Amino acid sequence: MSPQDAQPLAPKAFPVSWDQFHRDARALAWRLAGLGEWKAIVCITRGGLVPAAIVARELNIRIIETVGIASYHDYTTQGELQIIKQVSPDIVALDGGEGAGVLIIDDLVDTGKTARMVRDMLPKAHFATVYAKPKGRPLVDTFITEVSQDTWIYFPWDLGFAFQPPISRQGND
Repeated sequence: MSPQDAQPLAPKAFPVSWDQFHRDARALAWRLAGLGEWKAIVCITRGGLVPAAIVARELNIRIIETVGIASYHDYTTQGELQIIKQVSPDIVALDGGEGAGVLIIDDLVDTGKTARMVRDMLPKAHFATVYAKPKGRPLVDTFITEVSQDTWIYFPWDLGFAFQPPISRQGND
């Protein structure tokens, strides 16, 4: 199979505004509030930074760590995963080790490749994302909205203000 065959033919667009993302991230915090006593957050950079800030505020979590894994190298296609920054050993060691008492936060779980890598680093942590796609969903403990695998989520930090044609006109040029 060629790389062109692996790409979806017509991905669905799911633009998310800042207001919507904030509401969804707060809904994630609401779901997480009764699930445990969280000692720290590990956010997956870069997409996990914004929801981690919102969750940390809502749940009064002061220890926030990052793990850096690059998978989208040109903003459109996933490539080989690269660990850019490891999780601090102090975080891994919390509550007896392996990430117990830690929340892993990301904006989206897509294919699950990044999620699997972070899960292997912190197997006892609770993994939460704002959005989930079917391939990655089994790796996440808590999420807010599921979208189809062929949906491309346009996050507010990726968008500018521009005219959007009606759905009925898309693809009918």
